[in-house]
Amino acid sequence: MEKPLDGERRREEIIRLLAGSRSPVSGTELARRLKVSRQVIVQDVALLRAVNKNILSTNKGYLLFEPGRESGECRKTLCVRHTTEQVLEEFYGIVDLGGKILDVVVEHELYGQIAVDLIIASRQDAEEFYQKMRENRAKPLKELTEDVHYHTIVAKDAASMERIERVLEEKGFLLAG
Repeated sequence: MEKPLDGERRREEIIRLLAGSRSPVSGTELARRLKVSRQVIVQDVALLRAVNKNILSTNKGYLLFEPGRESGECRKTLCVRHTTEQVLEEFYGIVDLGGKILDVVVEHELYGQIAVDLIIASRQDAEEFYQKMRENRAKPLKELTEDVHYHTIVAKDAASMERIERVLEEKGFLLAG
């Protein structure tokens, strides 16, 4: 029987596995591959984040985010407001133009900034998120702040970002940041 890796080597392997994947890898899958419990993976990811590794935790698993991975990409934080029923319309307006929604952030009057990684890059991602929200009767973070929230958006270039902003503005979603 193969001996499990020690903590440092296991964390190096987590980084290697995430770097080699273009889609999120679940904690369960990492645990299976590294022959440890899912809780050990959660702890390892927390330790990696503490030393500034760019590991995002999404509803589909972990993803290694490498800023500037695609040269020429444009990144911007947009302030938006819409109803919960318009979440898919907002997501489609972004991903249909090649954008990727990295996160959602709200500024709560009591708790301050609350941020959650999303990593929505396609209609399928958007639909899965929306379906999960509906199935679990979960309320989106934006409901804590009268629907006002922020998204970090990545587009392939500045022209694509401008098209995304124009669409969100036409829909009445875009607010002045």
